[in-house]
Amino acid sequence: MILDTNALSAWAEGRAAVEAPLRAAARLIVPSVVLGEYFFGIRRSRYRGRYEDWLARYLPLTEIAAVTSATADSYADIRLELRRLGAPIPPNDVWIAALARQHGFPVLSNDNHFDVVDGVSRIAF
Repeated sequence: MILDTNALSAWAEGRAAVEAPLRAAARLIVPSVVLGEYFFGIRRSRYRGRYEDWLARYLPLTEIAAVTSATADSYADIRLELRRLGAPIPPNDVWIAALARQHGFPVLSNDNHFDVVDGVSRIAF
């Protein structure tokens, strides 16, 4: 399962809503784009030390998904599809969707705009 930034944040905050999906997942995958967004967020947080400690403890339990040329190809297809639908989504979420489509994994996210991306399933929490 691919974690969106809001899912990673919910995990770090100990939100009960993400516990069941996290436990049920065979693999926890954090896209490099999500990691960048999370680093940005914790550097702006007044609880930076706490979140950095959490990340050092729990990030090793995940796999980091890097963007490849195949991901970039999927990204371009998704952006064109969404443009045709008149349903653009934030660029970083297109990268997350591209990784999900490329690898056939669902996305754990509260963002329902993933629902319009063909070939991507979303697990809400």
